[in-house]
Amino acid sequence: MFIVNSYTLAIIFCIVTMICWGSWGNTQKLAGKTWRYELFYWDYVIGILLLSLIVGFTLGSHGTEGRPFLTDLCQVETAGIISAIIGGFVFNASNILLSASTSLAGMSVAFPLGVGLALVIGVFVNYFATPKGDPITLFAGVALIVVALVFNGMAAAKNGSQETANRKKGIILAFVAGVLMSLFYRFVAAAMDLDCFESPMAGKATPYTAFFLFSIGVFISNFIFNTFVMKKPFAGEPVSYSTYFKGSFPTHLIGVLGGIIWGLGTIFSYIAAGKAGPAVSYALGQGAPMIAAFLGIFVWKEFTGASRKTMSLLAFMFIFFISGLALIVISGGN
Repeated sequence: MFIVNSYTLAIIFCIVTMICWGSWGNTQKLAGKTWRYELFYWDYVIGILLLSLIVGFTLGSHGTEGRPFLTDLCQVETAGIISAIIGGFVFNASNILLSASTSLAGMSVAFPLGVGLALVIGVFVNYFATPKGDPITLFAGVALIVVALVFNGMAAAKNGSQETANRKKGIILAFVAGVLMSLFYRFVAAAMDLDCFESPMAGKATPYTAFFLFSIGVFISNFIFNTFVMKKPFAGEPVSYSTYFKGSFPTHLIGVLGGIIWGLGTIFSYIAAGKAGPAVSYALGQGAPMIAAFLGIFVWKEFTGASRKTMSLLAFMFIFFISGLALIVISGGN
């Protein structure tokens, strides 16, 4: 299987993760012009599952190191299988809430708040479970990102482009999504042998197998979580499964593409975790709010007409976020 053998390449993979995790929301925005997010989300989940199979039978099955995908899948212990699937359940609950928040409060608000909060809590959870890197530099970087989130919150409070009631509901959903999202990575990491991808411990999963099991958890849980929000939506009227099957092929394809983009970032993060450590790998990937905020501001014009003071707050958010991410990168090289 393909394995990352250098810290530099691991960081490059984490940057790709950050871009993917921060940009998949564009597909929801595109589909949202004619398609409810609850319906979009089914295609998104299918996209994740499809990608897990594609990378499993390609990158996960070729090479001289590690175990091939199917061989590895057959030998994973029950505890590891359950842990990775639970990770999929936890992620899906959080991501459905994040999608709802995006539809209500906008991409430049939902992602920085929800994913940024997940970054802060998740770094602590993943570092203390598997300590790797310099903790002082790592947590200093996290502290700068907390400051960036404060600036983003202040900017969101001053932005009047969204309906007030929906924006408040979206912010609450983003907060809950962030707390849940901080936990999913630990469940998946627990299923892998992070110390040796080249010759993983018997019973432990390679990143490719862990990602597939995680995707199964996401897919199964979607019948529970997404069915519920389809019947009891956070905004608008209930939506039925019959409506989903009436969607056009291009509309469905946008959702599948969104899942593939997010899934690509995720498998890159898992692959990089062996060399960079789960805390650094997770933290850099969760730098996605910076990408999402940038796209929300400059592509989707979610802050059109905002005051100079609001734009200054957003500028400070970017400065502190980038500085925090830089310290996180440095921490892993120590």
